[in-house]
Amino acid sequence: MSVPAAPPGQPKKAATAAWIGSALEYYDFFIYGSAAALIFPKVFFDESDPATATLLSLATFGVAYAARPVGALFLGHFGDRLGRKKIMVFTLILMGLSTFLIGCLPTRDQVGTLAPVLLVACRVLQGISAAGEQASANSMTLEHAPPHRRGFFTSFTLSGTQGGQLLATLVFLPVAALPEDQLLSWGWRVPFWMSVAVAVVGFVIRRKLDETPAFAAQQATGEVAKLPLVVLLREHWADVLRVVGGALVASVSTIFTVWALAYATSDAVGMSRSSMLWVGALANLVALAAIPAWATLSDRIGRRPVFLIGAAGSAVLMFLYLWAISTGSYPLILVLGIVTFGVVYSAANGVWPSFYGEMFTTRVRLSGMAIGTQIGFAVAGFAVTFAAEIAGPNGDDWSSVALFTAALCVPPVIAALSARETAKVPTERLGERTAQDPSPRETVTA
Repeated sequence: MSVPAAPPGQPKKAATAAWIGSALEYYDFFIYGSAAALIFPKVFFDESDPATATLLSLATFGVAYAARPVGALFLGHFGDRLGRKKIMVFTLILMGLSTFLIGCLPTRDQVGTLAPVLLVACRVLQGISAAGEQASANSMTLEHAPPHRRGFFTSFTLSGTQGGQLLATLVFLPVAALPEDQLLSWGWRVPFWMSVAVAVVGFVIRRKLDETPAFAAQQATGEVAKLPLVVLLREHWADVLRVVGGALVASVSTIFTVWALAYATSDAVGMSRSSMLWVGALANLVALAAIPAWATLSDRIGRRPVFLIGAAGSAVLMFLYLWAISTGSYPLILVLGIVTFGVVYSAANGVWPSFYGEMFTTRVRLSGMAIGTQIGFAVAGFAVTFAAEIAGPNGDDWSSVALFTAALCVPPVIAALSARETAKVPTERLGERTAQDPSPRETVTA
């Protein structure tokens, strides 16, 4: 099937909408992570046992990841049946609503055990929303992008994610600096209430997007799969497994963002909340530049080598970062945090949207990316809970957590080594078993 080129300006428009939408969507998702580490153990759980309260709070962070594979089945199906745009709008509204409701929840002191139950319910809705967000945005940008710049354009979804995380961190900085009584009574609610603006802005931006030429061509010729999941599992099951394995690299992000924050601010280390939030903010600021840079490199040398740098490098550097936290040396923590998360992890983070998306045909691209990534991300989400358990009763066994994180980086390395290189494959031939990366002299530069 011949796919027409996107109209002039559409690739940039799609990338911009993906960036802004993902930033707004993941602002919602990441303020929960900060609150789970710093606030919720005291608001929704039993303060008489701080270690258990922290463990349960971090478990609610992972609950959203458990819901994501279920959401991926439904949103992936409808995204490949009805189009990328409809899913992008729906996920943003659902995330904004569920996040706003978290800010309205009663505390444990007010309604007892009902409070954490309601918290988990809202967190599940967040997970369902996130399940379709990245896959739909990645599919939208990949199918709009010029063939020789797919890596660069699809990276905007992930740099948007980092932008959302940066925004969430910056919003939490003044909140975390509030006196304890104000922080625990009303202060923590403000970032969640701001999700109303998130939903409105995101809705306006995404409503203006055009559907992708690749999906529109399928609709015109009647080639849209009636049951995308059946086609996916019949023709692309091995690639789904590769994406599941590759997505485990997200464990680096969740350990860095949530467990390391909780560890650094615990009595074992004693760093202040604000100082550690600044580490995350500056690392994400660097990532905003590093992600498109790595993605551009992947357009030149291929997806596999760049992804391998990110996965293998993160396994090593997480040892150094967690060790730095154990020393209590803030300059060391800051430098290694920026290098680990802002630079090296960004290699895998910047290239996976194109790397995974190029494994599938247009008929099942959104389903393949959504299901594969969300199963892997589910493990990554609960990695925080496992890390809290592995860290021992005092929560200070950082070396075991570092080893655990490194072990979770092994499947991504295997997935990349076993995958085909697709950086130079024409867009209309992506996902075909016989499509091969042409030699440089056969590649036509648009």
